[in-house]
Amino acid sequence: MSISVKLQAFEGPLDLLLHLIEKNKVDIYDIPIVEITAQYMEYIRAMEEADMNIMSEFLVMAATLVDIKCRMLLPKEVNEEGEEEDPRAELVEKLLEYKMYKYMSFELKDMQLQAGFSLTKKETLPKEVLNYREPIDYEKLIGDINLNKLHEIFNFMLQRKEDKIDPIRSKYGNIEKEEIDTEAKALFIEAFINAHKKFSFVDLLEKQNSKLELIVTFLVVLELIKTGKIVISQEELCGDIIITSNAA
Repeated sequence: MSISVKLQAFEGPLDLLLHLIEKNKVDIYDIPIVEITAQYMEYIRAMEEADMNIMSEFLVMAATLVDIKCRMLLPKEVNEEGEEEDPRAELVEKLLEYKMYKYMSFELKDMQLQAGFSLTKKETLPKEVLNYREPIDYEKLIGDINLNKLHEIFNFMLQRKEDKIDPIRSKYGNIEKEEIDTEAKALFIEAFINAHKKFSFVDLLEKQNSKLELIVTFLVVLELIKTGKIVISQEELCGDIIITSNAA
């Protein structure tokens, strides 16, 4: 079937496909791929000016149509749910999406044209009217509120503020950051190990002055065990831990 069209009439390959589907009055969910592919290929052959940037898009779609045509001749594939897959499904989804955006663009264009028929006028109200403010009726604003009620409201707000204060945390002092030189601590522990060779882990911990120093000491000992500089032993469960230096 021969058709005579021009490239300028279409935005791209999807626009051409949508035109062919609407022209042949076929169901977009059941595209006669053989007939549409033939018409599409005839359109490409009829192109007078070969702009390669534009032609590449149409040729990619042509290859897609040929691929779908070949897949439809083969036994149908089955997905994980046991349903037969339609080779045209992905193309149909793209066409529906393109059609939606295309008609949305038409709606936006119509709205733009309609907006051109709207006219506005500058404000012509007198300054006296623009600057007018309705006077405040204080008696109406206050209503039946008197000094006693204002006092009750004030006390209520003070009570709410007191309720928000944490009775425990409000007694805490300032928390100051305790800084420890880990390198210096590591040198001290290594010197202690070299001096004693074999000693109780408790003896080493008793040399520390704070909880943070205890933690750093414990980490340094773990690192020394890892590097093989010391070994630890324990004669009985929950007994004293003995540290022995591996240094020669």
